[in-house]
Amino acid sequence: MATVETPSGVNGNGNGAMPKKLHGRAFYESIGSPKYIVAPMVDQSEFAWRMLSRSFLPESQRSTVLAYSPMLHSRLFAENQKYRDQHFQPTRQPFGAPDTDPSAIHTPFLDGNPSIDRPLFVQFASHEPNYLLAAAKIVAPYCDAVDLNLGCPQGIAKKGHYGAFLQEDQELIFNLINILHKNLEIPVTAKIRILDTKEATLAYAENVLSAGASILTVHGRRREQKGHVTGLADWKMIRYLRDNLPPETVIFANGNILEQGDIDKCLTATGADGVMSAEGNLSNPGIFAVPPPIGEEGREYWRGKDGKGGWRVDAVFRRYLDIMHQHVLEKEAPARKPLFLPGDDIGWMNSPIEGLELSEPQPKKRQMADDGGPPSKKHKSAGQDPAMAKKAEAVPRTTNFTGMQGHLFHLLRHFVTRHHDVRDALAKLRMGELDRYEAILEMVERKVAEGLLEYEKTDGKSVEENVAAVPEVEEDGHDDEESSARTVREVKRPWWVVQPIVRPLPKEAMAKGAIQPRKVKGGGGQDRKAATATKTSSPCAAGAPPPLEAAVERLEKTTSFEKSELVSG
Repeated sequence: MATVETPSGVNGNGNGAMPKKLHGRAFYESIGSPKYIVAPMVDQSEFAWRMLSRSFLPESQRSTVLAYSPMLHSRLFAENQKYRDQHFQPTRQPFGAPDTDPSAIHTPFLDGNPSIDRPLFVQFASHEPNYLLAAAKIVAPYCDAVDLNLGCPQGIAKKGHYGAFLQEDQELIFNLINILHKNLEIPVTAKIRILDTKEATLAYAENVLSAGASILTVHGRRREQKGHVTGLADWKMIRYLRDNLPPETVIFANGNILEQGDIDKCLTATGADGVMSAEGNLSNPGIFAVPPPIGEEGREYWRGKDGKGGWRVDAVFRRYLDIMHQHVLEKEAPARKPLFLPGDDIGWMNSPIEGLELSEPQPKKRQMADDGGPPSKKHKSAGQDPAMAKKAEAVPRTTNFTGMQGHLFHLLRHFVTRHHDVRDALAKLRMGELDRYEAILEMVERKVAEGLLEYEKTDGKSVEENVAAVPEVEEDGHDDEESSARTVREVKRPWWVVQPIVRPLPKEAMAKGAIQPRKVKGGGGQDRKAATATKTSSPCAAGAPPPLEAAVERLEKTTSFEKSELVSG
């Protein structure tokens, strides 16, 4: 196992001698008792995104947002310098690189920088205690805690034997947490999913805490709840844990956070200390910020005639690119005109957009090399402007760059359903082409300006027509647990405002044909539908996966909709 030297005498605050290790609530209070938490998301909760999520709060309050790193693979992180350099940049000198500048390894850079990226928990996926410890020791000087992922439900976690697929092996889970608890100078935390019964979930949580976890994050969904059968998170299960675990236990709740108002609802319903957001945060990185008062919206926040509003997509896009320029590339962001408001000059809306001519259509299929092998670099770059290709090659291949395209598709999900030219331009982007991102930003700004002008011209009718297309809720006003119509109507905003993506509930997905039940042979030769397969009585029983879980895998393979993946365990 490879070892990496970390600077001695550097602690989580960058102040020299390591303070006494705190645990549980004492540790939680030492980092400010944050109640807003950016979830660990695969390749999506990187430094730039964490900065963006905090940027919507006043500067004095930004440290009240706890953020997690993306999920990292412990063995790869411990052994592979390239993997470390791509996913974690705490100092100016990469881990294990030649000591060209003795001071560089002690100079904070991005991840865990005490002045801008704290508090920070670094999350690992692992089933190997020794590799987990080796990886954790590398990051320990640059974060506040190390988290163990016990919630990832995806196929790759099943294949790699980590995440939610460890939950049948409670002894291994104990050992993974306990080795960090005993050997790290900073606390260990863990993120789990609920099991089929409240009693089994409570026993699971108690095992995690007894192993030494200082904070327990609970995602209120079971392992099989993913993709088109994600459904709703069970806040009652989290409340049960709150009521039956020792009162000093620190609990974070995860699930069903679509907009800012859901945070207090979740805190009240679950009794949790903090609320973690994954997909809600990806759709709206300003989800933790209280909306500005009426009349004080400024240019970044839009509020309609009905009083509903949200952060403008062009404002969020701008902030994101400014962070990439200023922090990641350490360059001045381009000079920008104020965001448009009706009444401003509109002459700029008809001028050419510089940089768009670089986005030429790319071949739909990758060309094969002449010998029939994998595409050569020459073939891969076919159709790309040489100057832009050279610029892209000079950009380090880190998650701050590799995550950009995915982030913008998520942010602009509702926007691009109307503006296909922006969608197509985004699809043609290559990593590191910030000039093209700037050009697409200008496209977005122009279309937002057009939308605002149309809204004023029609006295809001242009938006009312879109909302009217959303299905009505039941006349008696009661929530239908099998319908997402009420939620869609509540969160619906104009396309120029960031807003959540509401997944159809399983019953709705079935009705729309997103999932197709298959008949499978049950006991005694009788047929049964995969979609309604019976759960096993013991959620932690060893052996074959429970029938419901197997059914989910079959259902996902028969979907006719675009595949929808969770980004957080």
